[in-house]
Amino acid sequence: MNRDTLSDLLRAVRFRGAVFYYVSYWEDWAASAPPAVEIAEAVMPGVEHVMEFHMVAKGGGWAATSGLAPVRLAAGDIVMFPHGDAHVMSSAPGMPATPIDAEWVYATRHLAKPLPIAFHHGVKEPGSPLPVADADTIIVCGFLGCDLRPFNPLIAGLPRLLHVPAAQAGQWVAHVIDQAALESTQRRPGAEAVLERLAEMMFVDTTRRYLDHLPADATGWLAGLRDRYVGRALALLHERPAHPWSIDELGREVGLSRSALHERFVRYLEQPPMQYLAHWRIQAGAQRLRESSRPVAAIAQEVGYDSEAAFCRAFKRLVGLPPAAWRRSRAGG
Repeated sequence: MNRDTLSDLLRAVRFRGAVFYYVSYWEDWAASAPPAVEIAEAVMPGVEHVMEFHMVAKGGGWAATSGLAPVRLAAGDIVMFPHGDAHVMSSAPGMPATPIDAEWVYATRHLAKPLPIAFHHGVKEPGSPLPVADADTIIVCGFLGCDLRPFNPLIAGLPRLLHVPAAQAGQWVAHVIDQAALESTQRRPGAEAVLERLAEMMFVDTTRRYLDHLPADATGWLAGLRDRYVGRALALLHERPAHPWSIDELGREVGLSRSALHERFVRYLEQPPMQYLAHWRIQAGAQRLRESSRPVAAIAQEVGYDSEAAFCRAFKRLVGLPPAAWRRSRAGG
């Protein structure tokens, strides 16, 4: 498949990263994080969806969220909570956790980032001067944000807890974690920007690793991307959203009958191809609205609508606002 459909989607839904905390732990420790929705406006103002990640720079521990078995972490591991679940990080499973509550996150949001935090018989004040060289465990923590509207099929296809062990992550990610730790402690000019880019690269690489290790019976957008027929169909729809596609033509292009393609699409993406195309056209239109000042009518034509009115109706149905009003609401975003 020539088309890089994953990159298309990541660009369209504006993934952003930020490293917020450089956390050092001694002895027994446990900390609980609130649901990301409770702190989203503090860590990434104006972003629709926020998820937290942790990169283990030294030592190890456990990650847990309600309803799932705890996951053991070692140095070089990455753990992510794509749906923004509350979770606990600890030195052993089942320990009573010190809460990191939303009020504290809001109260410290204006302090320079990344913020050093030391867990040593409880949480020390932000910016604690405790030396970290002898810490048992060091974790670099941050957030990733993205748009959910008009259309983001990737997030729904990710698990609630995404763990990439160091052995899977490869040497490149180990260097990212080392660099994140270095930038967090040295705090040189431009460190925040470097850490943002590292977080974004980490997310893309983690997503690709997850895709590589999906079980054969997996469903969701990433599993569909991997499928020979659905992946090819997605690439065509992303490459030519303005084309007057029919399911018959799309089926011929990928080598399936219309009924077989419909069935396969629904199995992986829980929607038929033409519905996916309608949603992708609106997402592609939203990206153009946000990134250019071209007239709505011109953008409507670029993404496959015969008239501005038809595009406006479809856009409002999916987003809740007409295109022009949505563009104004995103000005400067």
